[in-house]
Amino acid sequence: MPMVELSQRVEVAINEQGLIPEGGRVVVALSGGGDSVALASLMCEMSAMASWSVVGFLHINHQLRAAANEDADFCRKLADELQVPFLIEKVDVEAMSRNFGISLEEAGHRLRYEIFSRICRNRVADCVATGHTRDDLAETVLLRLIRGAGPRGLAGIRPRNGFVVRPLLDVTRKELRQYLKVRSLRHREDETNDDTVVTRNRIRHSLIPFLKKNFSEGIVDVLAREASIARADDDWMEHEVDQTVDQIVCYGEEVVDIDSEAIVKLPVALARRVSKRVLEHVGGRPISFDQINRLLSLIRASCRSNCTADFPGSRLIRSPDRTQLIRWQGRGKGRKSEVSEFEYALPVPGEIKIRELGEIVSATSSDRIPKLSARGRTVAVSSERIVLPLTVRNWRPGDVMRPLGLGGHKKLQDLFVDRKISKSKRRAIPIVVDSRGKIVWVAGQTLDEDFRVTDSDRGVLILKVMKLGESA
Repeated sequence: MPMVELSQRVEVAINEQGLIPEGGRVVVALSGGGDSVALASLMCEMSAMASWSVVGFLHINHQLRAAANEDADFCRKLADELQVPFLIEKVDVEAMSRNFGISLEEAGHRLRYEIFSRICRNRVADCVATGHTRDDLAETVLLRLIRGAGPRGLAGIRPRNGFVVRPLLDVTRKELRQYLKVRSLRHREDETNDDTVVTRNRIRHSLIPFLKKNFSEGIVDVLAREASIARADDDWMEHEVDQTVDQIVCYGEEVVDIDSEAIVKLPVALARRVSKRVLEHVGGRPISFDQINRLLSLIRASCRSNCTADFPGSRLIRSPDRTQLIRWQGRGKGRKSEVSEFEYALPVPGEIKIRELGEIVSATSSDRIPKLSARGRTVAVSSERIVLPLTVRNWRPGDVMRPLGLGGHKKLQDLFVDRKISKSKRRAIPIVVDSRGKIVWVAGQTLDEDFRVTDSDRGVLILKVMKLGESA
């Protein structure tokens, strides 16, 4: 395949799937392996004519291989040759694996994505590009099928997952190796990829060759196509879930009311997804297929008197006229689970749903300056001093702002302490930040002095947070 055609295919994938925003800054994850080297070179070639730019190569030293330092040196030299800034991080994968009781593979994955997240949160880049290929996609589909996965799992690897983008999902490893050969680009071989103790490697080296030989030479393409179909179906179903939850679920601070008559009338696939959404929202934990079916069975059963049933992090309370889920850790189970980390892009004008909280945050422009309290659920901020785009996320250690009327900077953690906001509730407060990472508004608590509306402001932005199902 001509190399021009390959770069054009990758460019089309980036544009059609909206992987990189106009003017976006990209950091390329560079391990030194063939896929990542090809990605780094392709991205540099395309950036010369693109509206986005490559601002760095990121190498993560997992300290697992004897040749780990040599890998780092190789990547540094490639960055120098391509005249791209070089970023390097060192992580202790073995320690995380040991401390959390997880595999080395899972520990490495978590640490990598923590670094990717930090890079984007700190505005070093708008996204991180990884070298996942069509072959990786096929392997992931098989891996999830073996472990037991629903439609979402069978969707495989998504082209974009938050700040991580994968421009090579329509490209095979074979094509990338040909690209490296034509470009005379060297790469490093990771012998751990040949270790068949790892399930993914057994799929790569044993299962897929077996399927190719005995069933279909094009099995990788078949699996990739099925994953694409599953992704589209999953996106549509999630849209239906959003609409259905708005209609039949009422979120409260600690209690969620469910319209049991409505949920039992739903198609089974939709009822299961709605149940999963609500159980994970309330309990803050992953929910199994059996637990979803158990909830639906209990809701479908006739109820002549009060009854309860426990689920991970929640308790179902049923009476003849109400069905509720409450946050519940059970006897002697310790403190309430914290809300998981979230981050959403907030369009202006527009709104986003924070599934982790069961809340909506909206932004609208206004020509008038309303009188609103900084500690309310609706605030007005100066649109002139905000640098778009906006992001909604929860509190993170180290957050600092200039709270309105307090003078000077203050750690958000100290503000929470002063206002007696418990640790369990701090991560359940939406925080709006602008493109520089500056905190604009801590919902229900305060806004930053820098964004206070003055008489000279010609326009304001109205920010509002409300519960799902709450009337605007």
